[in-house]
Amino acid sequence: MNNTEKITREITEFHKNIEKWFQGKAENQEALYQQILSGFSPEFTMINGNGNPVTLSLFSDWLPTVFGKFPERIVQVENIEVHHSDHHGLATYIETQTTEGITNKRKSSAVFLVNEEKALWFHLIENWI
Repeated sequence: MNNTEKITREITEFHKNIEKWFQGKAENQEALYQQILSGFSPEFTMINGNGNPVTLSLFSDWLPTVFGKFPERIVQVENIEVHHSDHHGLATYIETQTTEGITNKRKSSAVFLVNEEKALWFHLIENWI
């Protein structure tokens, strides 16, 4: 699998898993929690759509508070574009979340660290659109 495929796979899998998390559709909540977090570098940081900084620690503490909180939420990703070197990647994509007829969209830019097995989220910037 090349680096573009690793990054695209990570983006796609993360969004599938976060949708399951929001909906509470996990046979094993702890296993899904660990699967979600396994895609992140320990140094992960992000700027969310509201402009607030978030660390991996804050994100991992937030996740349990939203498990099953949005049973109807649909999360979709489109327009994934990837540029990479041997060890890093930059991806942009549009994420759409629809909950009870209300749609929110954001355009995101993410930096990934790429190793032999996978791509790890390193930094993410989300902007509402």
